[in-house]
Amino acid sequence: MANAAELVLDARNATGESPVWHTAEQALYWVDIPARQLHRLDPGSGAHSSWTGDEMLACIAPRAGHPGQWIAGMESGLFAIATRDDGTLATTPLAHAVHAAHGMRFNDGRCDRQGRFWAGTMLMDMAAGRSVGRVYRYQSDVNAEAALRLQIDELIVPNGLGFSPDGRTMYLSDSHPSVQAIWAFDYDPDTGTPHHRRLFVDMKPLPGRPDGAAVDADGCYWICGNDAGLVHRFTPAGRLDRSLAVPVKKPAMCAFGGAGLDTLYVTSIRPGGDVADQPLAGGVFALRPGVRGLPEPACAF
Repeated sequence: MANAAELVLDARNATGESPVWHTAEQALYWVDIPARQLHRLDPGSGAHSSWTGDEMLACIAPRAGHPGQWIAGMESGLFAIATRDDGTLATTPLAHAVHAAHGMRFNDGRCDRQGRFWAGTMLMDMAAGRSVGRVYRYQSDVNAEAALRLQIDELIVPNGLGFSPDGRTMYLSDSHPSVQAIWAFDYDPDTGTPHHRRLFVDMKPLPGRPDGAAVDADGCYWICGNDAGLVHRFTPAGRLDRSLAVPVKKPAMCAFGGAGLDTLYVTSIRPGGDVADQPLAGGVFALRPGVRGLPEPACAF
């Protein structure tokens, strides 16, 4: 069936997040947040590896000029991480986060087109519904404490970060059930500054809460509809263009990959309790959406 989701790995991730296609390796990387794991899959051979860190990993991007290294948003801040042969991750602190409350961690993140790393923080107790989430920009490795610059605050679960192909529009969502909104910002690529925040999509009338996202080469915004088993595509005007199904309730984030960047990989969440109605929950899936994505920029700092 056209656009049918293909299971590429029955990963059984508790919270599979932050898929990133590594073009040079032709491999997909992602994280399982509570398991503190970085995963790698070679879709060509099916080879799968994972490495475990000291803190929860939430979002990643490769580091330019540092072969084999990634920048990662974790619990206490941003770290440079690298894989070891013994299945663990080597971690080097880059920037410490002064959280707004106890019990917080990083969540969604990615680089802008210039290689600045953007990442949001959230209170792990989502049920509390506290607006203590923040979005930071990491831009310099000269002074680690000053490098993590607060840009947006008073969010609950910041998510869905994305940038238009020309880098002049930034997208951001809040996944919390009380919000379920996606915003667009005008973005100054020279200074890395967002402004003119406006509502892009109100997700409350639509199926699923807004989770992780990706932008395709046409400038359309793809976002996972968590709880609805869908991945939605919105045009730059905010019009719902199509919705593609995955065989799990909680798709978490999507990323374009494959040799032609024409495969949409989707990670997912495996909730606790009975999953008899969705045995593949926590798996990684591939969709063929008929459009191409863009290479994800590496962190330039």
